[in-house]
Amino acid sequence: MAKLVTTENFAAEVYEADVPVLVDFYADWCGPCKAMGPVVEALAGEYEGKAKVCKVNVDESQDIAVEYGVMSIPTFIVFKGRAVKAKFVGMQDKKTLAGAVDGALQG
Repeated sequence: MAKLVTTENFAAEVYEADVPVLVDFYADWCGPCKAMGPVVEALAGEYEGKAKVCKVNVDESQDIAVEYGVMSIPTFIVFKGRAVKAKFVGMQDKKTLAGAVDGALQG
């Protein structure tokens, strides 16, 4: 299951993770974000133990969204430590997001 992260635990959950982290920037009122929910949860299950999948509610953690230039949602960012390895704006297919996570795992 994707883990909800906030301003308070973002650094510990994302920057300090020992595996790549896919972060889903979303809002509860966002239709496309809701549509992506099953894809995000499927990836969380498939990558369990290899990578993390986290969610950031942009309404509750605006500072993180601003820091990473999130202007539209959903936005997906793959982190490895503090480095941004990939960024996608809008709905994405599972294969695209999985490819970005795989890329971060390899490099």
